[in-house]
Amino acid sequence: MLGRKERFDAVPFFWSQHYDAAISYVGHASAWDRTELSGDPSAGDCSVTYFKGERKLAVATLFRDLESLRAEVAFEQSIGACA
Repeated sequence: MLGRKERFDAVPFFWSQHYDAAISYVGHASAWDRTELSGDPSAGDCSVTYFKGERKLAVATLFRDLESLRAEVAFEQSIGACA
């Protein structure tokens, strides 16, 4: 990164607070072929997981910080396994 010949393999993440909604996104999914919804979006408590085949690409959550942190750890472990 920035001229160094090192691999940058940190798990991408994004979080934002919109009024009373805490939104988190972990991973990267520029294209996917299916999603899995957990929880109730209308109640403000849910997650969406993005997949390409059987590979989990990203997780977006609404008020599920612990789930986002667990997803980040899982992504970090899968990166380490591929390195």
